[in-house]
Amino acid sequence: MTEQHLNIAGYKFVVLDDRDALRQPFKQKCDELGLKGTILLSHEGINIFVAGPEPNIEQFRLFLSEDERFSDIDFKVSYSEHQPFNRMNVRLKNEIISVGLPNFDRVEPDIGRILPVQLHEKLLNGEDVVLLDTRNTYETRLGTFQNAIELDIDTFRAFPQAVSEMDSSYKNKEIVMFCTGGVRCEKASVIMKDAGFTNIKQLEGGILGYFEQVGGDYWDGECFVFDKRVALLPDLSETGTTVCFACREPLTPKEQLHPAYVPGESCSYCIDRVQSQTIGSEHES
Repeated sequence: MTEQHLNIAGYKFVVLDDRDALRQPFKQKCDELGLKGTILLSHEGINIFVAGPEPNIEQFRLFLSEDERFSDIDFKVSYSEHQPFNRMNVRLKNEIISVGLPNFDRVEPDIGRILPVQLHEKLLNGEDVVLLDTRNTYETRLGTFQNAIELDIDTFRAFPQAVSEMDSSYKNKEIVMFCTGGVRCEKASVIMKDAGFTNIKQLEGGILGYFEQVGGDYWDGECFVFDKRVALLPDLSETGTTVCFACREPLTPKEQLHPAYVPGESCSYCIDRVQSQTIGSEHES
């Protein structure tokens, strides 16, 4: 019988003056427990995605609780039949999420937040609330909330420019922004506040928190996740979506039927580039 793996994801913005010194004990503890995933350490905080047998994950959480800075991290949890990560990485970063703005290290905890059940109630009641998806296009095309605004960005670094181009009529509307787990919205909310948006809220726990607490009401499609599971349904089960080896675009089962999809070589999103590179190589030879 295959042992289930518990997947946890969480973050916290907190000053880590000892960032560099934390790397080795984190790596050592995760290796001792046989965990895999990624931990990002920066002077502004920590971002954790790890998976392993449930008792081992609980031991890791006890290890975290020994440092009061990490004892209150709110983790999103899900289960998988396989280990969704290839290795264990603990990385030192300038930011745990980069927005591409020089010297931008602000988060403002007092900016409004909304719980998944509260958002669900607003949607049920038909309230005039604007849903803003802060994620990248390769994520949003797999799924998003019904009637959500998509910014058509390829990287979160493009978010500030995209916000500056939003219609000014949104500036006084109630806007609920969301991302996978919430970390991007921590900085996105500050950017929007600086741009003059007056009534912004972050979806607490992100999409995964909504799935966990509410389910799939008002959601269409899947949710992209940054591990080998690739995408999850609202019941947190895996889908048949995979990733193109050549361009890293996620491919739904339907897209995998496209004649351009050759596992390990190409897909419909990159076939033109792959073919042009092949022709160029032939000409050079």
